[in-house]
Amino acid sequence: MPTLVSQIESASTAFTTQRQELIARVAELRTIEQKSRDTEQLAREKFTQRGQLLPRERLALLLDRGSPFLELSTLCGYKHHDDTDGSLAGGNMVIGIGFVSQVRCLVFVSNSAVKGGTATPWGVQKSLRAQQIARENRLPVVSLVESGGANLLYQQEIFIPGGETFYNQARLSAAGIPQITVVHGSSTAGGAYIPGLSDHVVMVRGKAKVFLAGPPLLRAATGEVATDEDLGGAEMHATVAGTADHLAEDDADGIRIAREIVASLGWNDALPPTARAGFESPRYAVEELCGVVPTDHKRPYDCREVIARLVDGSDFTPFKDDYDALTVCGWARIEGRAVGLIGNNGPITAKGATKAGQFIQLCCQARTPIVYLQNTTGYMVGTQSEQGGIVKHGAKMLQAVANATVPQVTLLMGGAFGAGNYGMCGRAFHPRFIFAWPNARTAVMGGEQAAKVLSIVHGEKARRAGMPFDEAAMAEFSRPLVEQFERESDAFHCSARLFDDGVIDPRDTRKVLGFLLATCDESERRTLSPNTFGVARL
Repeated sequence: MPTLVSQIESASTAFTTQRQELIARVAELRTIEQKSRDTEQLAREKFTQRGQLLPRERLALLLDRGSPFLELSTLCGYKHHDDTDGSLAGGNMVIGIGFVSQVRCLVFVSNSAVKGGTATPWGVQKSLRAQQIARENRLPVVSLVESGGANLLYQQEIFIPGGETFYNQARLSAAGIPQITVVHGSSTAGGAYIPGLSDHVVMVRGKAKVFLAGPPLLRAATGEVATDEDLGGAEMHATVAGTADHLAEDDADGIRIAREIVASLGWNDALPPTARAGFESPRYAVEELCGVVPTDHKRPYDCREVIARLVDGSDFTPFKDDYDALTVCGWARIEGRAVGLIGNNGPITAKGATKAGQFIQLCCQARTPIVYLQNTTGYMVGTQSEQGGIVKHGAKMLQAVANATVPQVTLLMGGAFGAGNYGMCGRAFHPRFIFAWPNARTAVMGGEQAAKVLSIVHGEKARRAGMPFDEAAMAEFSRPLVEQFERESDAFHCSARLFDDGVIDPRDTRKVLGFLLATCDESERRTLSPNTFGVARL
């Protein structure tokens, strides 16, 4: 393969400035994440008094020691609903992909240290996305549950999506994807169906509470008086109702049992082996990525400089470089796995769209996963572009992305605007995974462009009416719109609304991509044993 040669001067002022700016954004991300974790720590004394582990302590016990864990959507719900200061970011749950008894699993942990783990509107959407990831990547689901149920202040936003999580549980079971749930505390009302729809259920003695109606509601509805234990305690479910398959003595014991259940699945026994050659590190340090890419999306950069710091040996075989220079396509390897790469060095032209469309088909023919390195203002506009068929050629690219038969992974590394966001496999086009850098911007268009469009429309309207048009007044009127677009296109704001699966440090990109490609590869080689109904709890 040809080797990319970097043109970047790492000692230059521009590189140093860009690096400092992007690292500052990473620091801001870590501050937000730490603020949420500090909120969790406020509940430590309460958990200790109850003889319980904090949610992240449970997670640490569940995961294989020293194994990687990719946490998803840490900014979920950031500064939305009742998260006024960002301390509740994460949607009151910790979700990620990690290894349990050497099995790659989707792990769900109710963050009961924050508002009792009550479900928020965005938290429910995070759960739905996690279930989609589990289904697409054929990952067993391990849940550590303790939740006060839905936040009733937002019941209208939670009710239907919350029901869909139960639908997905039934479908996952029928697809042959096992779900193991440990109930550490309350899992009541609709939450009772989380263990009810799981394939394996562990409940902690004296702590688990699983019932459709708690004692107060039961008394109000029927007049019956019952204790928590008689109505839905762990021992009752293990010995009478049969909802629990295993009875644990405490949090640690419940997690031990869950790990043993995962080990007993033999999940990797039938996985076809794969031979993978060793690989070289990139010739340029991945740490340099923070200096390669500017935080200002209006400043261009060469995506080949990013590729040179991501792929094995910095080796990259380009596709149709002489046909179109603005859409970069080619083949490489990341941690030994073949991959097709599509990046942007400007707007997508008609030639760029047809080039990318053909490249996607070639990747599908060779069963090669595709990674999109997205930084685009969108598809090229103008009379020449329209007459050149940008709509039909752009549509062909969209068709290729939407119908690709290989895993597609997207990284938002700068501007992600307009239909270009779709053509480069943005969230709307269902990539297998999508992550963002802290400098990413996602919107219909830039704020200044939106204000200019508004100004032109109002100017034309005034001209047709024979009225004067005050451009200075219009600019002042448009300022809030520019500010709105800047705020709403920010990477943290977009990640809060699950436009991606999380914001990552650019310096972690190669490691994250390697983990994701391994996850996709494993799912492509795995054969499930589906049934028509799922495992019913009889």
